[in-house]
Amino acid sequence: MSFSLGRSGKVSKDAAESIAAQALGFLAGEPQRLAGFLGLSGMDVPELRARAGDPDLLAAVLDYLVRDESQLLVFAAEAGLPPERVVVAAHVLAGDIVP
Repeated sequence: MSFSLGRSGKVSKDAAESIAAQALGFLAGEPQRLAGFLGLSGMDVPELRARAGDPDLLAAVLDYLVRDESQLLVFAAEAGLPPERVVVAAHVLAGDIVP
């Protein structure tokens, strides 16, 4: 699913959560990516599964991706999203930007 930044550059909370869910799938799809996130977050796979829809977890997933430009660019390309949209979504979920 692709989202457009539009003229305002705003991302709704729902769109940000959708992007984060895609990002979680991106991390889960590659054991090395997932291991990096789990190692940093201190979670294990069962906890990750249990919290998959948790807004705090979704915010953490995007925060993790935007801190690693190479992973951000790969995710954005695979998701068909401008990297800037992922960054804005991360800020929305972190509460830095009100949608």
